[in-house]
Amino acid sequence: MTKIATTVWEECLSFIKDNIKPQAYKTWFEPIKPMKVSGEVLTVQVPSKFFYEWLEEHYIKLLRVALVRELGKDAKLVYEVKMENAYSSNSPQIVKIPSSNRAPLKSQNVSVPLELKKRELRNPFVIPGLQKVKIESQLNPNYNFQSFVEGDSNRLARSAGMAVANKPGGTSFNPLLIYGGVGLGKTHLAHAIGVQIKDKYADKTVLYISSEKFTQQYIDSVKGNTRNDFIHFYQMIDVLIIDDVQFLSGKKGTQDVFFHIFNHLHQNGKQVILTSDKAPVDMQDIEQRLLSRFKWGLSAELQTPDFETRISILQNKLFRDGVEMPEEIVEYVAKNIKSNVRELEGVLISLIAQASFNKKEFTMTLVKQIVDKFVKNTKREVSIDYIQKVVSKYFDMDVATLQSKTRKRHIVQARQLAMYFAKRMTKSSLASIGSQIGKRDHATVLHACKTVDNLTETDKQFKKYVEDLTNKLTF
Repeated sequence: MTKIATTVWEECLSFIKDNIKPQAYKTWFEPIKPMKVSGEVLTVQVPSKFFYEWLEEHYIKLLRVALVRELGKDAKLVYEVKMENAYSSNSPQIVKIPSSNRAPLKSQNVSVPLELKKRELRNPFVIPGLQKVKIESQLNPNYNFQSFVEGDSNRLARSAGMAVANKPGGTSFNPLLIYGGVGLGKTHLAHAIGVQIKDKYADKTVLYISSEKFTQQYIDSVKGNTRNDFIHFYQMIDVLIIDDVQFLSGKKGTQDVFFHIFNHLHQNGKQVILTSDKAPVDMQDIEQRLLSRFKWGLSAELQTPDFETRISILQNKLFRDGVEMPEEIVEYVAKNIKSNVRELEGVLISLIAQASFNKKEFTMTLVKQIVDKFVKNTKREVSIDYIQKVVSKYFDMDVATLQSKTRKRHIVQARQLAMYFAKRMTKSSLASIGSQIGKRDHATVLHACKTVDNLTETDKQFKKYVEDLTNKLTF
């Protein structure tokens, strides 16, 4: 196997040597040692992490061409890197890191409509004064489908995302709305679709933007009297990705302008991708005409990953970071961190940092210390939506009844309890709590909290309600 690896690498080197300066070849390619070839994967050893990073940044295209010539179009490169005291107190260990095999995404030029060529068209992403409109995609190439682990919890959303990426604007998934809780991969998947489209259709103009940034740009355009330029700019996009669209809630002007942009893009066969932390039916303070458009295509939910998917996510992350970790530690993390992917990866990063900086081995004691901190923190994080669902279920009613205008005593008490727990368990303002629980004002929330405090002291049955709900919401 070593002999074959040597032969393949020598052929690669002869091609590389002809395409770079002799000094660069001597410095960056002579020290590389071929280790093995397994199918279409060549493993090479490099002297340090810096060496690997330099090759990835400056010579990845050259390496890719050389490898494809020898191993075919699916060729892959894996680095073995010598790490000095990297994750334990032992002397140098070898870690394997796969090549990213990816160059930065290029800028996109777009054609400006003829009537606008007479004057400068403002690009909300750059300072005024540039004559040519260049649109950076704002995509992160590291958020791609290769690093997005598929499982039962995300299969529909991922499959729909792949379909859209292969035929943007040409499927019935337009718009594609990806929704789910915090840290489940909505932003990652949205970027992955954009990155795949740019890889497959280099001529398409793709733009990723958060709803907050979109809102701020709209406000700036109104102040600068350039609202039409703002609309024209967004109407030129082939694939528009808007993250956290629920934050358009209550912003009437921004919703109005987005409605017109959305209509133009949809009617012209352009693709719209949206992410949200809730389904369209649960969105508050968003115009009905806009909500109906969100429902035109596909709404795909990302759910909390199951145990097997959590294991796969951790193993994938370890592989990409070039770290080896005992199986029982990976399983312990997967069993105890269930809420979201972001926290799973956070525990892993904390483990690697602790082991690296403090020269410690990966042990069960260390992992238990770190996981305990994460689990304690996540127990305190409760959303207003979740509180309303728990309270409604406890009193055997639906959320719509809880939020309604009715003055029936048991419904009023349930509503007041929801407001009371929202104030106690979230960081939301009184106005925000009132808005989300039946569109009440802050004074109503304040009154509800005082009423609950008073009834808890004077009414035994009501006190039991508070204790039961506290247990349900805390554990």
